[in-house]
Amino acid sequence: MTITRDQTLDWIKACAEALAENRDYLTRLDADIGDADHGTNMDRGFKAVIYVLPELHNKDIGTIFKKIGMVLLSTIGGAGGPLYGTFFLQAGMRSTGKMELSLEDWYLALDAALNGVILCGKAEPGDKTMVDTLTPAVEALRHAIQDGETFQQAIVQSADAARDGMQSTIPMVARKGRASTLGARSAGHQDPGATSSYLLLKEAAETWRA
Repeated sequence: MTITRDQTLDWIKACAEALAENRDYLTRLDADIGDADHGTNMDRGFKAVIYVLPELHNKDIGTIFKKIGMVLLSTIGGAGGPLYGTFFLQAGMRSTGKMELSLEDWYLALDAALNGVILCGKAEPGDKTMVDTLTPAVEALRHAIQDGETFQQAIVQSADAARDGMQSTIPMVARKGRASTLGARSAGHQDPGATSSYLLLKEAAETWRA
């Protein structure tokens, strides 16, 4: 099984819908340990992405991802802009010229996206960031490939690992970002960036599982 360009665009549309639906939820999470704007910022960024999608319908997947990265970089406020912009830019670099993605292609794209986010945010697993969601998701894909799992099985396992990673941020004390200024008071709250990252991977599993 491979993911076509059109299925990739379907995923992006589903992400925009999920972020719009969860805008207030993400903002409430951010109100606890951040600037109370993550939901609004993510929704604004992906609404801008939806606006440019018509001009990308005949482009390769790498070009689509890179354009999305540039749009998010310029429309998502705060730290999310550089992080999510980098996420899609790096995924695009690994997908240049591709009109469809195999499981290996998706793994390489997501791994590149994770590494870009790590470099951009200078965060590591355990810092209470989106890295805590993305790292287990990438690892789950790698193990699925090694175990000979199908694309559908792999993306479900990856989304499940992402969910567990997201939930693991609740007891963590933040070491990066606005939340880090709270010290021990940041514990007991789910990280909003980890949550928005999970939503993207959850939508990938649901969109591509059919």
